[in-house]
Amino acid sequence: MYPFVRLAKDMIVARNAPELDTLGVHVSYHRCWPQDIDGFLEMNNGRILTILDLGRTVLAKRVGLLTALRQKRWGLTMAGVSVRYRKRIRPFVRFKMVSRAVGWDDKFFYLDQSIWIGGECAVQALYRSAITDKDGIVRPRRLFDHIGYEGDRPDLPDWVQAWIDADQTRPWPPELPQS
Repeated sequence: MYPFVRLAKDMIVARNAPELDTLGVHVSYHRCWPQDIDGFLEMNNGRILTILDLGRTVLAKRVGLLTALRQKRWGLTMAGVSVRYRKRIRPFVRFKMVSRAVGWDDKFFYLDQSIWIGGECAVQALYRSAITDKDGIVRPRRLFDHIGYEGDRPDLPDWVQAWIDADQTRPWPPELPQS
């Protein structure tokens, strides 16, 4: 089940937070609760993705994206993700989540999120996201024209561009193995 109570809490906590620039960083704090764990007594990998979703939602609010989506009746979707799980998140552990956009291309936005326990990174995820309308993908330029953003498009970090390039070699649709 989606953690609507957690989302409401995060939105309330962030309601008075200052707006962020397009490439601003949103930091939030969370705890691993018993309903988050799996049979190995650690936060379930699917729940981690859901918790990351909360960070992206509040980031979208703070950069003004949610307002633009409502005004234009646009949607927001994830078009890809690569995740590194490096440290178990145990029950009742408090952790910090860092969410930020690292840039965009002609079609997609790229977001970097990480979860930290103390000074150690437990999880890091790179997302490809798109704004959509009834006709498909809304190009970033249309969003920026709507909100009045005139800044330059930043160069994507090399590791992000390498992920994009590698993902383009992946066949779609995937091959369906014969059973």
